[in-house]
Parts: sequence; C-alpha cells; structure tokens
Amino acid sequence: QVQLVESGGGSVQAGGSLSLSCAASVSTSSSYCMGWFRQGPGKEREGVAVIYTRNGFTYFTDSVKGRFTISQDNVKNTLGLQMSNLKPEDAAMYYCAANFRPPCTVVPGQLGALSGYWGQGTQVTVSS
Repeated sequence: QVQLVESGGGSVQAGGSLSLSCAASVSTSSSYCMGWFRQGPGKEREGVAVIYTRNGFTYFTDSVKGRFTISQDNVKNTLGLQMSNLKPEDAAMYYCAANFRPPCTVVPGQLGALSGYWGQGTQVTVSS
C-alpha cells in the first residue's frame, strides 16, 4: 500500500520561504510522476507542480513559476517542494500525489479532485 506523508508546512510572512517534504512508503523511483496539489480556503484543488520520474522534467502552474521548485530524492524516497517569495494567495493545504503508471494526473494549473495516491496534506499559511 502506497502511503505519502507530507511535512514542512507552517506560517510565514509574505516574501518568506518554506520547504515541504513528502515521504513515500515505496520507492519513488518506481513512480511515473509525483507532484503537489493545493487547496486554499474557498478554492478548488489546483495542481501546483509535477516531476516526471524517468526524465526529471518539471512543470509548474503559472502563478508559482520562478518561485517554487520541485525535487525528488529516489534514495530517501522523498519529494520536495521549495517555495520562496511566498504570497498570501499561496496559503493552502498542500498535498503530495503520485502516479505509478501513465497517465500522470498531477497537472499544474488543472482544477479538480485528486487521483492516484495522495497524502493527508500540510498547511501553509502566509500572512501579509
């Protein structure tokens, strides 16, 4: 059974940085893609970032490009999301997700429900 456990959320002021981590119970190298969703108050769940395991390609939703990076450590079986220059609109519950076969359902910018495997989320609060 795949389990994903997020950590690293917290409260920061606008302009600050946070690094999220997602620990997987299985080898992340066996994934097809991994990524992050977020859901802010009163908003739909949104794909934020994705990394394709085989080739390392990464994609981001437009609003976080240049501010967020995604990384995958296949030795530690973790997925990271490094967030900088945080804005109040980045405040949300952030979920780690993974697909182990095509298609990849972590689509940056796409709204909707989670699919594949996902964790319980970690809260990010950004104060102005």
